[in-house]
Amino acid sequence: MGQDVEQLYAERMRRYTTAMRNEKPDRVPIRPFVAEFTAKYAGYTVQEVTHDYQKAFDAVRKCAADFDWDAVVGNMVYVWTGLTEAIGLKYYAVPGQDIPAQTGFQYREPPENEAFMKADEYDQLIADPTGFLFNVWLPRVSRDVQPPGEPSTYRSNLSFLKGGMAMLQYFSDFGAQAARLRQESGTVSAISGILKAPLDILGDKLRGYMGLTMDVFEQPDKVLAACESLMPHLCHIALSGADPDKNVPITIWMHRGGVPFVSHETFDRIYWPTLKPIIEEIWSHGHQVLFYAEGDWTPHLRSFAELPEGSIVYHVDRADIFETHRAIGDRFCLSGGIPNFLLSYGTPDQVRECCKKVIDGVARDGGYVLDASAIMQNDTSAENLRALTDFAREYAVY
Repeated sequence: MGQDVEQLYAERMRRYTTAMRNEKPDRVPIRPFVAEFTAKYAGYTVQEVTHDYQKAFDAVRKCAADFDWDAVVGNMVYVWTGLTEAIGLKYYAVPGQDIPAQTGFQYREPPENEAFMKADEYDQLIADPTGFLFNVWLPRVSRDVQPPGEPSTYRSNLSFLKGGMAMLQYFSDFGAQAARLRQESGTVSAISGILKAPLDILGDKLRGYMGLTMDVFEQPDKVLAACESLMPHLCHIALSGADPDKNVPITIWMHRGGVPFVSHETFDRIYWPTLKPIIEEIWSHGHQVLFYAEGDWTPHLRSFAELPEGSIVYHVDRADIFETHRAIGDRFCLSGGIPNFLLSYGTPDQVRECCKKVIDGVARDGGYVLDASAIMQNDTSAENLRALTDFAREYAVY
């Protein structure tokens, strides 16, 4: 790596981490969460980058170099079908197979009567989460895995071999991708590690949203106990993938734990008491968590303000970023707030005007990372994303 590129990487890392610590860097860092946009820009179909993660990696590196961003995610098209198909997972719709080749992968919500965990199985999950997932859940979500007691098959045995090899290959290659981003364009890998709230695990992967909404009314104590049983496992997973240098944050993808998906009562009784201790434990190890607050979590900002100062970075999606800044901007760095519809269907002048308004309103004292409101797919305009980038690089200097 040339000295100039290494110096550029060091400058970007310092800029990014300074902002995330809610301090004032030399200028506002630019960290777009770009997914299927990278495929369109690099000349691939969505199907190609979903089936071949090396093409997805290439597309990210091309975008990082051409746009000259401070930080990116190594591959935001995170589902690699080489892995999901090796295991035979049923809950993903695959581009080019189940859906059009230019449509991003989709999560298939199971019908309520076909949920991957039944309403009367909470005690099994609570007693042994790992055992339940392996013995009960996995055979239900896989086309190939045989449940205990059923005859072993060639396809069942092979799915574990293929799945293990694919998982090792894929996640190991993220290290090489981070190194190439650093060496080729001086770009920082924006995140490291992953977290989900216990209640979101129940809704996303086990009971389904409809099943979960019934459970919080009919058996809330079981739901709470299940979330409590998942807490240590989720915390361990988050820390096991965290940045050893404690620079970039672990990300929590926030789905169904807030208004309007569940009530304030459910949030206060179940969601927050089983998430807050995980964040505090992660912070005790010196790691920040990026709260990727999909949707509008404004009703819960008061709860988030209970967390230790600087322990999270708060990403604003559908909420009012100025209201969010007034509520928690003195405690945490914010990111996002540039509407995706504007980047897709607006004009470059409108994008520049919006960026100026957001930067002037929330970034004057530091503590802001520029990004779209949500992950950018292939409807994002390259011209508008270029306008965002160039404007911020010139205007957002302290």
